[in-house]
Amino acid sequence: MLPIEPLDEVSGNLMSNECSHENTIRDVTPSARGCDECLKTGSSWLHLWLCRTCGYVGCCDDSPNRHATKHFHATGHPIIEGYDPPEGWAWCYIDEVFVDLSDSITPQLGPIPRYY
Repeated sequence: MLPIEPLDEVSGNLMSNECSHENTIRDVTPSARGCDECLKTGSSWLHLWLCRTCGYVGCCDDSPNRHATKHFHATGHPIIEGYDPPEGWAWCYIDEVFVDLSDSITPQLGPIPRYY
């Protein structure tokens, strides 16, 4: 997998950081059809991210509870995939780079309920 090379917002130049955790990316089964924790508490989410180490589904950082990032801090699992909607990218929390997943997008378990 090749890293997506985003533009530096200040200089406009391509950033060419590489992810050193791509070897942790696994094919996983999503843990839920929505944010695991939000479904338990009745909270809402904006987008979903999927842990590519264990399959945990958490809400994104624009959601009120930021469960995907909390999962990273609790487990150290470095890579999340943009899961709902499926976008073909992953984010490495440790290296702070995007990774192209267009060849290994995780299929959704079924329709994802909307809570925003």
